[in-house]
Amino acid sequence: MEITFLGTSCMVPTKDRNVAGVFLKYKEEGILFDCGEGTQRQMNICGINRNDVTRICVSHWHGDHVSGIIGLIQTVGNSADEKVLHIYGPMGTKMRMEHLMLSCIFENKVDIRITELSPKGVERFFENEEIAIECAPMKHSVACNAYSFIVKDKFNIDPAQLKKHNIKPGPHLQKIKDGETIVYEGKKFTPAMLTVPVAGKKVTYITDTRPNKFCAQIADGADVLVIDATYANDLADKADQYGHLTAQESAQIASAAGVKKLALTHFSQRYKSTHEIESDARTVFDNVICAKDFMRVNV
Repeated sequence: MEITFLGTSCMVPTKDRNVAGVFLKYKEEGILFDCGEGTQRQMNICGINRNDVTRICVSHWHGDHVSGIIGLIQTVGNSADEKVLHIYGPMGTKMRMEHLMLSCIFENKVDIRITELSPKGVERFFENEEIAIECAPMKHSVACNAYSFIVKDKFNIDPAQLKKHNIKPGPHLQKIKDGETIVYEGKKFTPAMLTVPVAGKKVTYITDTRPNKFCAQIADGADVLVIDATYANDLADKADQYGHLTAQESAQIASAAGVKKLALTHFSQRYKSTHEIESDARTVFDNVICAKDFMRVNV
């Protein structure tokens, strides 16, 4: 799993930072968390195929988080056959997508499937055998959701145990990986006897919010927490006024959630350097980075 930061600025793009956009790639899934103005150009610069986007998770409908969606849809539609694109967002997303699609003239060739989310707490809204995606409500001036992308724990076959018990490859091994007990040549084998556990992975994306109980809940145990740190600690009043987080508040959330790595983003344009923000966060949580556009993080 790889995270690419496509935009790390707050409302206004700067010469070094584009507005919000984070791309997560895992096997055939390409999850785009927000899609601000210029996102597809950012993808092009860092070599991400725009057709790899399978899902867009919209945190909220402020322009700096969604104004790149229409351009991305047009580009993908011109280069992909029978493309399906899932878009998730707060209540009102269907209406706003209808308006967005009417904002310019083009032939839409993308099968857009929209799901509106109005979680009351941490809720799982997509799941298959391997992955899951969760959301939770945030505290902003408009309806806003945080998201977690989860790769589930699994079991891998232990070759040494197969050799020890003289078990040959076959469909029975898939049953073992699925957690079933099998009978092979008259002997019973449990998953614990033939497999080794592989821990899953979790990435959480939180932006545009004031601190609330659901921040730590949705980020619980995350390998990487990507989170809003719009202001340094000395501008806590502005963070409260505009519905954002200070670096220290973001670090407190990371500490409470027990995350492994903290990646700060969504910086106010007033900061030419993020040294102060990173320093503020480190007073609470040590394993922290301030994201830059085009930065990649392997999970």
